[in-house]
Amino acid sequence: MATEATKRINVTFPVSLLEELRRYIPRRERNRFIVEATKEELRRFRLRKVLGELRREPAWSDEDHPDLMTVEDVNRYVRRLRETWMPRSWDEIIEEARRGG
Repeated sequence: MATEATKRINVTFPVSLLEELRRYIPRRERNRFIVEATKEELRRFRLRKVLGELRREPAWSDEDHPDLMTVEDVNRYVRRLRETWMPRSWDEIIEEARRGG
């Protein structure tokens, strides 16, 4: 696999943070550490952004799913989903469990 192109940048750190970085991270590992920390923080930032958008425009509304308004409705829906991929019907599995199988 080809190595991704890189580019050098100039970043200014607060002195105390830079001293801590130098104290804990060996010289030859600092670049990788900073890149990985930046990747992780960007992942969190993107996730927070998406969650914020979902709060403003929820993906689900009761009006869109009147068939799933009660616990019984949801149970029925889930049972139907399970029955589509299960080799036997849910009732057969329950009966088998009752018989101790």
